[in-house]
Amino acid sequence: MGFIDSAIVVLYIVLCVVLGTRLGRSAKDLRGYFLSESDTPAWAIMISIVATETSSATFLSVPGVAYGGNFTYLQLAVGYLVGRCLVARFLMPAYFRQQIISAYEILQTRFGSGVKTLASGLFIVTRTLGDGLRLFLASKVIEQLLTRSGLITEGHHLTMPIAIVIMGLATMIYTYLGGMSAVIWTDVLQFLIYVTGAVIAFVLILGDIPGGFSGYVEQASAADKFRMWNFTWDLHLPFTFWAGVVGGMFLNMATHGADQMMIQRYLSARSQRQASAALIASGVVVFMQFALFLGIGAALWVRDKASGNPMNLKGDAIFVNYIIGNLPVGVLGLVVAALLAAAMSTLSSSLSSSSAALLRDFLQPLSRTPRSEESWMRTSRRLTVLFGCLQMGVAWFATGLQESVVNNALAIASFVTGIILGIFCLGLAFPKVGRNAALTGMVCGLAAVSAAKFGFDVAWPWFALIGSFTVVVTGNLAVGLDAPDRPTAKSSQIEESL
Repeated sequence: MGFIDSAIVVLYIVLCVVLGTRLGRSAKDLRGYFLSESDTPAWAIMISIVATETSSATFLSVPGVAYGGNFTYLQLAVGYLVGRCLVARFLMPAYFRQQIISAYEILQTRFGSGVKTLASGLFIVTRTLGDGLRLFLASKVIEQLLTRSGLITEGHHLTMPIAIVIMGLATMIYTYLGGMSAVIWTDVLQFLIYVTGAVIAFVLILGDIPGGFSGYVEQASAADKFRMWNFTWDLHLPFTFWAGVVGGMFLNMATHGADQMMIQRYLSARSQRQASAALIASGVVVFMQFALFLGIGAALWVRDKASGNPMNLKGDAIFVNYIIGNLPVGVLGLVVAALLAAAMSTLSSSLSSSSAALLRDFLQPLSRTPRSEESWMRTSRRLTVLFGCLQMGVAWFATGLQESVVNNALAIASFVTGIILGIFCLGLAFPKVGRNAALTGMVCGLAAVSAAKFGFDVAWPWFALIGSFTVVVTGNLAVGLDAPDRPTAKSSQIEESL
């Protein structure tokens, strides 16, 4: 990568740090640091939601899905949109009933500290693992750039660790300085950059295809690349109508209705109505965005078929190879910055939400002595550094993975989010279920999802449905284990939100 491309990437990173520094000055307390003073416009919340769920796994792996297959991945986006509508209707009101920072504080009101701590702990662990994989995937591009630029000898054993540190530190710095305000507004910047980079790459790929766009459509249609629906009933396949629409609906209800990373954004909005509108609109944008990334993969397939020189690569490496080896000067820098933007938007959100959950659900309840807001703010920033280091550690261990990272990352996300969704459903819709019954439901949910994954090899979009259904059913069956908790004023308000 030459001087111009390197300058573009460096400029992007500097802009993120400067933005984080400026926005960090406005955070006066924990609500300001973690919720941006609940004064963010709906359009920025919408873009932040989209940018957060668009990680390096989406940017690099989804084109590989269409390269070796078709557009059936879009069935997930349909399920995601339905799931968002249900979250806005049934779960969103509960989050605006109380002055909370961590979503799992609601569970303490309903079931006590044990259920809240377990749910928050599951979120923290799986978020760190999943986003460590996303950090690894983005670092693969940095690794190739370091090697091809001659800064590090090809095959050097430190190349990937250095790439991981570069990505991890860049994200950690602006999140540390600016908190949630920096995360949201850098998300807006990153969204514009990665969408621009993806569109430019798509246009350039079309330019290499005989006949341009019409040639692309003709060849891709003939190869059935644009096929979106697959009504095959097979629990082992992830991209069918049933897994995508039904499983994807429950997965999205879990990831967007019971996940601290998203709920933190809703609470940063000016009102519940604006948060709901932003959430639903984001589903439409995600559908179009998935179509763009799948279109890139299909275009790469047509391009290689026309050239008679198909790439002997799979999954994540297909788009990476094109980016590094084919983009002209200037465009390469922009697309690399776009890739970093897609990765950093998710990673920064993960750092902020994990820090908020650990602080509110673990450290503050265990504190024996009163502490000032300034003291807790310092702790919050230290936790940001801690989770940044943990994600870098996961990324380093991920170097031995052989499968597509998007499948690993999404499987981890769906493994426990359905269980947490089930607990929220128990708390909101089943007042007779008490603490012990809820804990029993969580244990049975974990066992059911583990059996689905390791015993029956069920596709990952089903995990959220299996987990949430098991928790709700077994939680209700186990009501005899303890007397229902007497509803408090706060828990009554939560139930009334339905």
